[in-house]
Amino acid sequence: MNRFDLNARLADIHRQFPAAQCQPVIGITGNYADLNCKLGEGYYKQVIAAGGTPLIIPPSADPSVIISTLERVDALLLSGGADINPLYQGEEPVPRLGGINQERDLPELLITRLAFQRQLPILGICRGIQTLVTALGGRVEQHIDTTVKHSQEADRSEPTHSITIDKDSTLYNIYCGDSNLFTINYSLFVNSFHHQAVSEPGPHFRVTARATDGIIEAIESTEYKPIIGVQWHPECLGEDGLPLFQWLVGQAQQFHEVKQLHSRILTLDTHCDTPMFFPQGVHFDTRDDRLLVDLHKMTEGRLDATIMVAYLPQKEWCLADGQWQKNSEGVMPREFADHIFDKIGQIVSQNTPYLAIARMPDELWANKRTGKKSIMLGIENGLALQGNLANIRHFRERGVVYITLCHNGDNDICDSARGNETHGGVSDFGQQVIREMNRQGLMVDLSHAHERSFYDALDISETPIVCSHSSARALCDHPRNLTDDQMRALAHRGGVCQITLYNGFLVKDGEATILDAMRHLDHAIQVMGIDHVGLGTDFDGDGGVRGLADASELVNFTRQLLARRYSEQDIQQIWGGNFLRVMQQVQSVR
Repeated sequence: MNRFDLNARLADIHRQFPAAQCQPVIGITGNYADLNCKLGEGYYKQVIAAGGTPLIIPPSADPSVIISTLERVDALLLSGGADINPLYQGEEPVPRLGGINQERDLPELLITRLAFQRQLPILGICRGIQTLVTALGGRVEQHIDTTVKHSQEADRSEPTHSITIDKDSTLYNIYCGDSNLFTINYSLFVNSFHHQAVSEPGPHFRVTARATDGIIEAIESTEYKPIIGVQWHPECLGEDGLPLFQWLVGQAQQFHEVKQLHSRILTLDTHCDTPMFFPQGVHFDTRDDRLLVDLHKMTEGRLDATIMVAYLPQKEWCLADGQWQKNSEGVMPREFADHIFDKIGQIVSQNTPYLAIARMPDELWANKRTGKKSIMLGIENGLALQGNLANIRHFRERGVVYITLCHNGDNDICDSARGNETHGGVSDFGQQVIREMNRQGLMVDLSHAHERSFYDALDISETPIVCSHSSARALCDHPRNLTDDQMRALAHRGGVCQITLYNGFLVKDGEATILDAMRHLDHAIQVMGIDHVGLGTDFDGDGGVRGLADASELVNFTRQLLARRYSEQDIQQIWGGNFLRVMQQVQSVR
């Protein structure tokens, strides 16, 4: 072939369909000097060698540019370069600080934080590892004092010193696989070029490799996220540096699959307590650190819908001489719930291009097709009925889809898992409540219910029952969790158990993580079957664990499902399909 024959080359490309295989796109931050955005060839050549498509990102601090870029890439590679201005860490520069690059600092700190919020895979190289910790709460030493020469004159393709990699790390698995070839930490020869280095990794990272003088050479996520930072330059090490890029491209491919999957399925969190924060003056359309669920976090985590509940604290109201008393603020239970639903309505009306109320499963899908997030309404604690069956219809007409019969204390409907067994299960009034909820097409929610109340309600209800936020007692012995027998009974009657992220319901002692949540989900599936499980986070009601800390991290739940080889149909069932099936069945009686 004539090397200058363009048409022949195009003919080769178009000889088959598709013309090229789809590859994950790796955004690489560009260096800047002499009025030019530039990039060392090793970065993009290693990405290509690893099977990715490189995209150079110029150093722009424009938020529209950054966010639009992040929507189009599947991973972020933070490239090397000059030092970071110490003022971003609240420090004055020391005399031995190297050259800084003001064109890069702010754009890269912004893109790192925004990529982190969107759960993108990230690899930081040299300056990139320092950018990671500066953007995410760690510290960088401006000039390191060391016994190892970390700024070498040798060609960058030549390793110049050794580092030790922790055996219990992703980095170890990248270089050693799953083999037990090394029973101790693994030594690797690298080519670090720097005098600025990480001194404290910060809350999101742990150290996984050090040089012989103790200098931090690698960090990775403590939250089960695909993020690694290295101090050396793998882009210059050819085949020896390629494994890191293969890891990044592999993670980018998985993230691309997650994004595509979320575009096809509907994701529903069946329980959040965000309205509890309304009195603090929060704004749902801002990324508010006080909230675990807001419009930004739902978007970042690709969550389509959530059921927001009006939670009624058990001790706020009491019966005296058969009459309901107002709470300390002079409000009756029904009025309290109505105020919350009014506030949700205001939030939706202020964000109509992006947010809508949904009452039925079909409305959730319709909102998703028009690019809107959905809020459904629930009640947590049947106290809201105020002892009056007519209020069931009132709340159904307001759009409520379920009522959690009780909370942490017995009420006039039933005994609580954390109550005093006042009725020995469901009360006489509670029987009437369940039957009227059946007639009105409201789901009966038995999270928080005592075991006797649970079985009573199963016998009374003519439609399937839900547990909107409960986990497995076999794995964590807590009265709020369901026993295996309860799970089987619930499934037998067509109901669902929505695994929750409350720490104390996942582990008896210590800190729960995303892996504990997955263990509870897997157990529930083994006991109940794939048709009877889901996720009810309890976000903003003390729910949230490491790796699934707020709504922005919910794509990590999907990552875990894919890693466990659940099919797309299974994932849709878990991500709300089962719950919506029950909702459809319950509402069909209207």
